[in-house]
Amino acid sequence: MKVIATAGHVDHGKSTLIQALTGIDPDRLQEEKQRGMTIDLGFAWLTLPNQESVGIVDVPGHIDFIKNMVAGIGAVDAALLVVAADEGVMPQTHEHLAVLDLLHIPRGVVALTKIDLVDEEGWLEMVEEEVRVELKGTTLAQAPIIPVSAYTGQGLDELVHALAEVLSQTPPRPRHGAPRLFIDRAFSMAGFGTIVTGTLKEGSLHIGDEIIIEPGNLKSRIRGLQSHKQQIDEALPGSRVAVNLTGLHPSQLHRGQVLTIPGRVKSSKRVDVQLRAWEDAPTILRHNMEVTFHSGTAETIGKLRLLEEDALLPGEETWAQIELSEPVAVSRGDRYLIRRPSPSATLGGGIILDPAPRRRHKRRRPELFRRFQALLRNDPVELVELIITEQGPILPKAIGEALQLTPQEVARALQTLQASHRAWPLAEGLSEMMNPAAWERIVARIQHFLGAFHQEHPAWIGMPREALKGRLEPRDGWHMRVFNAIIDNALNQHIVRETNGFLALSDFTPRFSSRQQKAVAQLLHQFRSQPYTPPSLKQTLDTIDDEILTALLQRGDLVQVGTDVLFLRETYDDMLARTLVYLQTNGQITVAQCRDLFGASRKYILAFLEHLDREGITKREGDYRVLVNDSD
Repeated sequence: MKVIATAGHVDHGKSTLIQALTGIDPDRLQEEKQRGMTIDLGFAWLTLPNQESVGIVDVPGHIDFIKNMVAGIGAVDAALLVVAADEGVMPQTHEHLAVLDLLHIPRGVVALTKIDLVDEEGWLEMVEEEVRVELKGTTLAQAPIIPVSAYTGQGLDELVHALAEVLSQTPPRPRHGAPRLFIDRAFSMAGFGTIVTGTLKEGSLHIGDEIIIEPGNLKSRIRGLQSHKQQIDEALPGSRVAVNLTGLHPSQLHRGQVLTIPGRVKSSKRVDVQLRAWEDAPTILRHNMEVTFHSGTAETIGKLRLLEEDALLPGEETWAQIELSEPVAVSRGDRYLIRRPSPSATLGGGIILDPAPRRRHKRRRPELFRRFQALLRNDPVELVELIITEQGPILPKAIGEALQLTPQEVARALQTLQASHRAWPLAEGLSEMMNPAAWERIVARIQHFLGAFHQEHPAWIGMPREALKGRLEPRDGWHMRVFNAIIDNALNQHIVRETNGFLALSDFTPRFSSRQQKAVAQLLHQFRSQPYTPPSLKQTLDTIDDEILTALLQRGDLVQVGTDVLFLRETYDDMLARTLVYLQTNGQITVAQCRDLFGASRKYILAFLEHLDREGITKREGDYRVLVNDSD
């Protein structure tokens, strides 16, 4: 199924020409509403000589052209540019042609209408030459020009054959893969329920399919399909379709949404683009200027962020990021248009490079522009390598979603990268993919976070594993196995070391200041002088601060067995060994017996024994403690 869109100045005879070609009046809004589940508003269809059915989108006015047809131009195969022979090229002709060029409509036909109104000798040839000059340098530069009269029928057969020839050069749309239908209407009909209409750009739809509508994350199922007034079981790419949906109300749906399957598109309020300013744009494009953004059937206000310079002159190209007031659901490679909101005028357009960038870009960054060049080249292997570099470790499924590639395309690209040692799984048993650049990026972040931590806590032996995970992992988080594999690799490469569950850079040495060393020496002397009744936590903090205490606990110089009870490591080890000997000899021990063993008060002994319970060394049975495992 192919689709043609009309373009041209108001009153140059677009609708009249469509009716003459098809026998269908594309303007019968009220009548068509009453005919049932139809999609004939601004739409007709034509059967070509080869019996192929072709849809024609007709939009009669200038504003409608921009909002109704150009917004959905991504699903159009060719343009039918209409120029009245008695008037020639007009201002709207010029702008419509610019829009077709900016949206890269690759082929089309020019219908030189109303030739029955031209009787001056040489006039028709002069208008044809004027049109040919106008087409020069655009995507329609080679378009055939066919003089026609909808009134007399002259030239209509030639026009149909020209359209057939142009469309024969159009590659078939991908039938397999995820579908995308640009919604242009949503309404309810008695006996049917909720219906949406639009042009199916790619993929196919079937009755019973589970679908999702974005933006909105609205899930539904297809109850019925119709195209060209015919009930169908399958909608093919390129066709105009009415889709009957279950479980949704028309108030939830609107023009600009996309009907697809889960994971095909992401809604975003930010897009990265290549931008070309129209040669005849009425104003210079400036950084942070307000624009109207059009893509698919979506239209929303946005702020244009030029990433290379502060201004873009007419005819120039650049990279840009557009921040939108409302989310849109577009795909990489879609075309878009920007216009001045008021007074309305076309400014430029181009191709969407990233439909959902992860962040607001800093300007004038060469590495960002290299990324955009790769996106523009659209080589799957290069793109998969790029996304691993940016987001690795990353699952193949996430790679496909980020780049809108099929699982087969991702698998082939990964096979190529792995064969040349440019990508590999993070660890055995994990599917997350890495490459040298991604690993260097992660190592740099580990070194940055640990280095900053060491500066802030020079006496500590390292950073807790969980704390580093919280700093290191991306916004959507990592599975613990991924983080552990990263740390294992860093340990194996001697980038970091681990002590008692604390991570440090391999060349880091914890150190106390001279003042801290004196305080530590004084404290440890107190602990050694009264080993079984040492200073309480409060008394300890009268001598040293929290920073030093944490360092001593990390290093193992002190062991905290209770909320207010600490022991010197050598004292704790001695108490543990003697308690184990007692238990192995006697089978059990009470608080009183343990107190007598060390000559300590109940406060310290009770905290010590409860600590052994928590550690799983002993367990309490009534007034006694026994070993958890007598064989140990």
